[in-house]
Amino acid sequence: MRQTTWLLVLCSSAFLIAQQPKTFRTRLAPVPIDVSMQATIAGSGTASAVLTGTKLAVTGTFEGLRSPATIAQLHRSPVKGVRGPVIFDLAVKADGTSGTLSGTLELTPIQVADLEKGRLYIQLHSEKAPDGNLWGWLTPQENKR
Repeated sequence: MRQTTWLLVLCSSAFLIAQQPKTFRTRLAPVPIDVSMQATIAGSGTASAVLTGTKLAVTGTFEGLRSPATIAQLHRSPVKGVRGPVIFDLAVKADGTSGTLSGTLELTPIQVADLEKGRLYIQLHSEKAPDGNLWGWLTPQENKR
């Protein structure tokens, strides 16, 4: 009977540890540009994401764009620094060239693993940069206790 009780306590503890929120952060910076794009791409921002189980809550701010923000998306990259496909749309609230982005997403186990490996990134688009203005890879932050 005692062994069963200890096993239940151990399993419950493991479940609670697995459900602890994990925080990810990024700095939003201009996408790679060439000389012809300098007049259309600029700005900066920050974003964070909190993963609880498979639920990801994303929030961020941006400023200094050269044209009004249009959309923001979460992408999956094969490796950090390389563009990848869109996996989710995020909401953008902008007052022209500055504003916020947000979204609450349900990730698959594969997407959770990609997030933990630094393969997910946020990309913000603007009117004059419809292929992307700012981007940043979500990286895990150590939880300080």
